[in-house]
Amino acid sequence: MSLADTLWLCTAAYGLHIIEEFTFDWRGWARNVLRLPVEWSHFYVVNALVIVLGGIAAELAPTSPVLALGFPALMLVNATAFHVRPWLTTGGRFSPGLITAIVLFYPLAIAAYWRAVSDGVAIPGVIASLVLGAALMACPVLMLIVKDRPYFRQDR
Repeated sequence: MSLADTLWLCTAAYGLHIIEEFTFDWRGWARNVLRLPVEWSHFYVVNALVIVLGGIAAELAPTSPVLALGFPALMLVNATAFHVRPWLTTGGRFSPGLITAIVLFYPLAIAAYWRAVSDGVAIPGVIASLVLGAALMACPVLMLIVKDRPYFRQDR
């Protein structure tokens, strides 16, 4: 299976992850556990972009595998920082998205990295992709954190 094929599977897995998060009220969990001021509209917009990024990553895979690996890196960061770590630190409180993070995100992201390294992506490229994935995950979170600060408010 090619890296592009694996990234299309990653994108499909992310779609299933979104369904799990929505079904089990990720918004309520994120507000109560992570203290993020998230609304469903944020959830919809961010996750729509994530699906677009997955398709872009799959299309970029043959020519820019390091950029393409930013998508499975995003999956690893999401799974670890927003599902597994909170689950561990809250004494096992369910995090909506935890099941797909463990069952789909980790195996598929690892498979994508395995394929890319087998195809010749070196360690510096792997590290760069992980940094890209972390940055992609951090952007919407940081925007949520600062959106109500006076400089960013549009109602004044």
